[in-house]
Amino acid sequence: VPGGTGMGLPAAVRNRVAAVHRGSELPERLRLYDGWAARYEQDVAALEYRAPYLAAASLAFAFPAPRAEARLLDVACGTGLVARELHRRGFRCLDGVDGSAGMLERARSTGLYQELRLCVLGREPLPAPAEHYDAVTVVGALGEGQVPSTVLPELLRVTKPGGFLCLTTRSSPSNLRYKAELEAALGQLEQRGAWQKLLAQEVEYWERATSEEESTQGTGYISGVVYIYQKCPVPNLEEG
Repeated sequence: VPGGTGMGLPAAVRNRVAAVHRGSELPERLRLYDGWAARYEQDVAALEYRAPYLAAASLAFAFPAPRAEARLLDVACGTGLVARELHRRGFRCLDGVDGSAGMLERARSTGLYQELRLCVLGREPLPAPAEHYDAVTVVGALGEGQVPSTVLPELLRVTKPGGFLCLTTRSSPSNLRYKAELEAALGQLEQRGAWQKLLAQEVEYWERATSEEESTQGTGYISGVVYIYQKCPVPNLEEG
């Protein structure tokens, strides 16, 4: 069991993480992300941030082979952490969108994406045609003061019937209200027959907590959850 609390994190890291999660206004938040881009990967390494790894592993588990030709959209792609994990699992056709130009510049330098576009989710539609992607990932951006849960239909719109959606959120105290809203929205879309839930995996050691209040039962870590949904109608295997 990883020991120590998030209080062992450098204050600068704690402050940068807290700043982007502090429901600031959108222009200010995007400016913070632009400014954070250069240090982002060091900071999330210090946080032991496992969401990109966990999300990619879950999606790969659900996804039918072959993967190399499948088209994926990495929403709120940041510097490309999720792309790196997907690439390691055989996914090669990746597009990304993010609201921060600074983050996109870093993502571009990885060489892992075919196309990268600036897009502020919740404010504007995704720059993609309907039913275009075999899978869509939103890792780390669904949270209080970040991307609203009202974007779910837009994520569904660009996903092919039978395609997969991989979403994550934090289960820390400051995000519980958001998480409840998100799960209500996920459930409503399932009741309407828009998609079906394949996985909702609660993970105890998601990342290091940046404060004692956020820490799960004094572990020094916060927990999180990975969801995998499949868009309906699901292709009938017998027909093939």
